[in-house]
Amino acid sequence: MSKKKPKFYVVWSGHEPGVYKTWKECKKQVDGYTGARYKSFGSLAEAEDALLGNSFDYIQKKDSKPKARISKSNTDVVWKSISVDAACSGNPGKMEYRGVETDTGKQIFHLGPFMKGTNNVGEFLALVHGLALLKKQGSDLPIYSDSKIAMGWVAKKKMNSKLQRGPNNKTLFELVARAEKWLKSNTYTTTILKWQTRDWGEIPADFGRK
Repeated sequence: MSKKKPKFYVVWSGHEPGVYKTWKECKKQVDGYTGARYKSFGSLAEAEDALLGNSFDYIQKKDSKPKARISKSNTDVVWKSISVDAACSGNPGKMEYRGVETDTGKQIFHLGPFMKGTNNVGEFLALVHGLALLKKQGSDLPIYSDSKIAMGWVAKKKMNSKLQRGPNNKTLFELVARAEKWLKSNTYTTTILKWQTRDWGEIPADFGRK
């Protein structure tokens, strides 16, 4: 009887992301975690490489067209662009944000998780991060956000959240201060576009935790 090949489990989104050598360890990290993302691999090297990548490249079926293109109104999307989004477990809660290439879903940046944050604050930070990155690269690509609130805060160059500052979110408020300072001391030509979730589905940068 042939020996069962060992498996290694990658947890991208769970209580403690990482690589685990048994299903029991993996299950402990994903049980009760909303939007958990995990997958098994046949070797430790594969698992370690996957952990450093984008979970959507491994979990979703690979295709030349991203899932969002199924929309009836997909011809309206400017695919050569970047998209940003945030995810938050609780309100306030553990928050993270990221930016991806709209057409491929390839992750460009990812920050977090930060404690005691909100989704709106994350959306704001993601948008400013994207703007700063595009300006630094000298890129003329537009940027998509599905948050009217974040877009409004960026236009006013100031966050307007009722989130209370405390010892657990000091770093988060420091990032907000840096973002506001960047907006007030920089000009940019990037076009900020509203992602039409109702017509196109979830924004490509979505964390898939709804």
